[in-house]
Amino acid sequence: MPHLRTNVPHRTKPFERGPVFAGAVSLAGMAGYINVVVLGFFNVPVSHMSGAVSRLSIDLTTSNHPDLIVVDSIIGGFLVGAVVSGIVIGGQKLLPGRRYGLALLMEGGVLAGAVALLRAGNPLGVALAAMACGIQNGMGSSYRGLDIRTTHVTGTVTDLGVMMGHWIRHRRVPPWKFVMLLGIVTGFFAGGLTGALAFRRFGVTALAFASAGCLAAGTTYFAWLQRRTARS
Repeated sequence: MPHLRTNVPHRTKPFERGPVFAGAVSLAGMAGYINVVVLGFFNVPVSHMSGAVSRLSIDLTTSNHPDLIVVDSIIGGFLVGAVVSGIVIGGQKLLPGRRYGLALLMEGGVLAGAVALLRAGNPLGVALAAMACGIQNGMGSSYRGLDIRTTHVTGTVTDLGVMMGHWIRHRRVPPWKFVMLLGIVTGFFAGGLTGALAFRRFGVTALAFASAGCLAAGTTYFAWLQRRTARS
């Protein structure tokens, strides 16, 4: 006769794959958008630090001190943003109830400050854009063994390649992981394409759309969290 196994731990699913996929792709699009807009202004990426560190090496060898100061501020801004995100989120697993909404609102506010500085001709607005990306990148979490990063795609493309290699060797890879990573790369590209078009039309003011998007996303998350709490 079958009996109830009470000693088996229950594995909860923090989110369904659909919302996680939509959120990751949307954030990747946001980062791609921000990065391309700032590239149009300063020609240095702010959503990832590889290009900025390389530019720093060039500035040191050529003694380009004005450029060096701005590039230093980009790296410092990204680092500060990641620190802030670590304090606000306080976890490495994707779980409902964590303060993702607050992090998104902070990102939107920092981007608004970046727009104000850049429109006034102050290049330190680039550092604030980097800080916003640092906040977002710090939100990256682990979802069922999959590390989600939304402000750069180097690791994502690497993971896609590794998965394809596993498939070639007839090793099983969950298809949903491949689809999610491919969606993140596609979202980053689409965001960059949109950012390029927006920069041509609005200049650095195009960052205001990213700011509004983050503020709207943070507000939406808080509203969803309140409904979830009321139902429980």
